[in-house]
Amino acid sequence: MHFYQSTGANELFVEKNLSTMAPKQGVAQVSINIDTAKTYQTMDGFGASFTDSSAYLINQVLDKDVKEDLMPKLFCHEKGIGISMIRNPMGASDYARKIYSYNTIPEGETDFQLTKFSIAHDLTDILPLTKQAIEINPNVKVAASPWSAPGWMKTVGSMKTGELRQDCYDAYAMYFVRFIQEYEKRGIPIYYITPQNEPLYMPDHYPSMFMPAHTQADFIANHLKPAFVKHGITTKILCYDHNWDRPDYPLHVLDVAGPCVDGVAWHWYGGRPVAQHQVLMAYPNKEVHFSEGSGGEWIPEFEPAFSNLMRTTIEILRNHAQSLVLWNMALDENNGPFVPGFGTSTCRGIVKVNQQTKELTYTLDYYGLAHFSKYVRPGAVRVDSNCAHAVRTVAFKNTDGSVVTVLFNDEEEARNVSLSHEGEVTDFCMPTKSALTMRIHSKNEQ
Repeated sequence: MHFYQSTGANELFVEKNLSTMAPKQGVAQVSINIDTAKTYQTMDGFGASFTDSSAYLINQVLDKDVKEDLMPKLFCHEKGIGISMIRNPMGASDYARKIYSYNTIPEGETDFQLTKFSIAHDLTDILPLTKQAIEINPNVKVAASPWSAPGWMKTVGSMKTGELRQDCYDAYAMYFVRFIQEYEKRGIPIYYITPQNEPLYMPDHYPSMFMPAHTQADFIANHLKPAFVKHGITTKILCYDHNWDRPDYPLHVLDVAGPCVDGVAWHWYGGRPVAQHQVLMAYPNKEVHFSEGSGGEWIPEFEPAFSNLMRTTIEILRNHAQSLVLWNMALDENNGPFVPGFGTSTCRGIVKVNQQTKELTYTLDYYGLAHFSKYVRPGAVRVDSNCAHAVRTVAFKNTDGSVVTVLFNDEEEARNVSLSHEGEVTDFCMPTKSALTMRIHSKNEQ
């Protein structure tokens, strides 16, 4: 068995011996049972995003030797935490040094044939790092979402606010086709796309585009999916890509465009994870993906921020998500860079890159993600596990037969845990607000 424990800011994802975790007298006990015969979703992976800001910090600000040490620690299962899913913005997001698209043209002009289409911006940082990640971990899957269509395709002529013009639906569908084709030419297949990031949120201080449910359903069914079919694109199409508090949105899209939609993407900035389950029950043949959740200064470090990450991630996975992606792979000492005029950023990256000193810091999100990503491999199947009182659990069986259980003691006191798996019982003590990843070797392993 392998055990990795986090008990506080000074002990994050530290390998432990079972002998150092012995049950304590006078501590209440809970019983956890792992049932590998009862299975749920198959996992695609865990990860974060190479935003323009993140890719720039890692590729240009860090010294070369530091960068070459960081990348395996992000993507390699043996040397690091084994990130296996990347979701990159298609064009500028809020975390970019400037506003850009892949089809930026002078104001007042149009380009319905996309003659000026180019992914040149991504060739400097985003694409090379994404390709390096795949070289380190061939199981890495890449997803993509736009924060806005090119400004000329929109009702306001800008990448900030507005909606997609009706006469641009076909051009926007081809925008996705061209993006996927250009990435695939460079050895990077796109696993899934969403038509719009956070379609119900239209801030005016960074790229955004309002896309109500009826518009998204029409765009997918009558423009995007037909364009994919015509050009032999097999990339999955996920709808929604927004918070848990509006399950009516993906339900409408699935009602109207269901045969053209592979699943639903969710964010954690509103509502509760049970929305994922509710929509899946209505459409049980559709996939569930968690596509964005950022840590940030709105929850103080270390506690309760780490606790929030652990309990929320466990609940996301217990509600059928087959991938889980946090937000920025890296941000700087000012939680940036961000687009001009953004204001104050409160988000936290997986790592922090100080632009002044070039110092690299691994944040609590890196270690929290590690509890899931290091040993739960792509292709793993979630298996049944009970949550006893406030000891939250989620368990998986990997393709090699090993079983991984992640536990989080959300109680205000320590708890002795008696964990049962296939007739074998393992007893240990979990301090309050601590996380534990337990890997039980397959019978074929030494």
